[in-house]
Amino acid sequence: MPERNPRRWLILAVLCLSLLVVVIDNMVLNIAIPSLIQDLGASTAEIQWIIDSYILVFAGLLLTAGSLSDRHGRRLGLVIGLTVFGGASVLAVLCETPGQLIAARGLMGVGAAFLMPGTLSILTTVFAEDERKKAIAIWSSVLAVGALGAPAIGGVLLEHFWWGSVFLMNIPIAVLGIIAALVIIPESRGRAGRPDLVGALLSMIGMTALVWAVISTAKDGWGSASTLGGFLIAVVGLAGFAVWERRVAEPMLPLTLFRDRNFAGASLSIVLLSFSAGGVMLAITQYLQFVLGYPPMKAGFAFIPMLVTGMVFNGVGVVVDKRFGTRAALCTGLLLMAGGFGVMASLAPDDSYLKLAIAFVVMGMGTGIAGPAAYGTLMAALPPDRVGVGSAVNDTVQQVGTALSVAVLGSVLTATYRAAMPDEVLPQARESIGDALRIAAATGDAALAQLARTAFVDAIALTSVVGIVGGIAAATVAAAVLRPKPPAPPAPSAPTGEAVTEVQQTA
Repeated sequence: MPERNPRRWLILAVLCLSLLVVVIDNMVLNIAIPSLIQDLGASTAEIQWIIDSYILVFAGLLLTAGSLSDRHGRRLGLVIGLTVFGGASVLAVLCETPGQLIAARGLMGVGAAFLMPGTLSILTTVFAEDERKKAIAIWSSVLAVGALGAPAIGGVLLEHFWWGSVFLMNIPIAVLGIIAALVIIPESRGRAGRPDLVGALLSMIGMTALVWAVISTAKDGWGSASTLGGFLIAVVGLAGFAVWERRVAEPMLPLTLFRDRNFAGASLSIVLLSFSAGGVMLAITQYLQFVLGYPPMKAGFAFIPMLVTGMVFNGVGVVVDKRFGTRAALCTGLLLMAGGFGVMASLAPDDSYLKLAIAFVVMGMGTGIAGPAAYGTLMAALPPDRVGVGSAVNDTVQQVGTALSVAVLGSVLTATYRAAMPDEVLPQARESIGDALRIAAATGDAALAQLARTAFVDAIALTSVVGIVGGIAAATVAAAVLRPKPPAPPAPSAPTGEAVTEVQQTA
């Protein structure tokens, strides 16, 4: 057995600290949106681009960043990511126009593209397989703590300071992460082959176009020129990438990785789960504010039951994995997720927060049990020289699945809401529950407000059915595709004299 790194748990702490900066920033940004509209004068379209510029650059660069980290050093990639993210945060604090902030957020996407796959790939190289899923469970729990604390931190900062303070908080975390990474984390590399520049270019074009097209569906509709053009470029770019990677001598992403049933099965399960969850969670934030009447701060804290339960059940997931196997842990977690969506599908307009909290608890149990099994299985299937680009594949498909979820399920939610609203109400009130409630408040029409809330809850119930189907489909994929890892063959026995000599030589 190879010698374990004596500082591996300290290294895990540094990795968690490094990724916290991204988690906190993304959570806090949602809280800061009203301040950006009021203080920076950002329009609705500009707010959308402040969010989307980050996603576009991040998703487009992930594969390339993971490959470069494998080639030139995973610690180097992590430090570059922290440096760029921290530097972009300084620029964001100094922004005076929405356009400048959009550019700064795009630069943050560059940093995050190096940062995210770097943390998981270093974790994989530092921890042996028997400890890896426990480390991933701790990693996931710490990130949940960051997501839990971000709304409170953001609310305090925005209450006492200006909108730029939410980006200012990234800088000390990034600086501390850089110092700790250089001092504590050992450098690791994969196979240093010839750089695959064509593959990198095709992957960036294809992934950026795909995310652009998904974003355009929500803005301009499925039949718009920007949507169709984006999907066309994405198909050409990604098809060209696949053909090139099959033909080039030293590919950036060996497509043979997907021949491994565990890698492909874990990836597909995560995609299906992120697709089913992303759009529904977006709807729930509106439910909390528009139906239950929660202010943004209270709406952020409403997710606490899911986050805390997920943290607790991360440890349960490791135990289930060890005792019953990865397939059992992953299927159990995914079916619990589907059960949580089932509770959500039964929401009624007069329900209190209690039913939603029950759904959150069940979903937290599911994510806690499934998370370590899914990520651990995926990373264990990778050869040591490909863990960077392999973890980038996971991050990429998860981001695309979430983005596609927001577009597709957002369209389902909107269409269902419109269909549930009576034809005689004002057309603007049929566009969104937010517009309907503003009109109702301005005209004193309590009946319209009640109609809008009822229609929106009905729309959430139907959209949650997609989450049920996604969870069951992901569990089915995991059960059908994942296979237990065969035990290592026993070492051949040697004659007594030879064995004694070998022991003496290795002592």
